[in-house]
Amino acid sequence: MGYRNKTYVIFDGDNDMWAYGFMKGWKQSEHIDFDFFDAHDVNGIRDGSSEETVKRRLRERLANTKQAIVLIGENTKYLYRYVRWEIDMCLEREIPIIGVNLNNSRRIDDRCPPILRNKDAMFVAYRARIIAYAMDEYFEKFKSAYRGHGDDWHYRDTIYSDLGL
Repeated sequence: MGYRNKTYVIFDGDNDMWAYGFMKGWKQSEHIDFDFFDAHDVNGIRDGSSEETVKRRLRERLANTKQAIVLIGENTKYLYRYVRWEIDMCLEREIPIIGVNLNNSRRIDDRCPPILRNKDAMFVAYRARIIAYAMDEYFEKFKSAYRGHGDDWHYRDTIYSDLGL
């Protein structure tokens, strides 16, 4: 099961912290075994820390992760200093990425950061069951079925229906 490894979550900390908070709550309410690294809760970082210090700490976290989720909100595609850098680091390390659309789109849309387009990421709606499904199916099969195609992946509507969505 893909979610048994810690999952690195990338998001707009100024605008989309609510979505991350809900995901943490799903662990109890939906009985989904999520375990996340919050990139915004990095030890040794204080307000005013240099960009170099922040990136060094984030690099340490990324070195120990096997999978990533990008919460895609209204402003995500405009964030370059950390969000784009984190995505780039995941792509460089061939870490599988699920793009979670906070507008509940089931496919890639115009809010997706350009760096994530055509990079074999899976795009899903912001719903606990489809995210858990993708964490099992996509993360487990990334190397054998998804990697290297240069596609923007998504699940058919029948998968959502089967999950009661």
